[in-house]
Amino acid sequence: MTGFDQIEFWHWWIAAVAFAAIEVFAPSAAFVWMGASAGLVGFLLLLFPGMGWEIQFLIFAIFSVATVAGWRIYRVRHPAVLSDPNLNRRGNEYVDRSFTIEEAIVNGNAKMKIDGVIWKIRGEDLPAGSRVRVTAVESTVLRVEADP
Repeated sequence: MTGFDQIEFWHWWIAAVAFAAIEVFAPSAAFVWMGASAGLVGFLLLLFPGMGWEIQFLIFAIFSVATVAGWRIYRVRHPAVLSDPNLNRRGNEYVDRSFTIEEAIVNGNAKMKIDGVIWKIRGEDLPAGSRVRVTAVESTVLRVEADP
């Protein structure tokens, strides 16, 4: 007799709680589904107490893979709608806006202060005081062109 022969329904429920706790500290939307699968196996073991450990682990594996895969497919088909799509992409807020540069663009590079933040800018060489329009964001650099 091995230790696996003594698995009881509440062991699976403890595993379910442990997976849920792991999800809190390592959010990936995988451990929550593994926890749900463990809880289901515990419930099935409560209904069918003679189920062997091999069947228990097989059911756990099948449900874990199915629920994680199902969740990922669902998220691809139904992406989260953000209230602010530019959140954590601050530079995107400035695209198509015009500004007056205080520093000349020399060799295609300069710095510009916008809303209290200093941004690197790239574009054609222009003298200080020129109006520029932000056309794109490349990482932390704003791409600008002369604003007519």
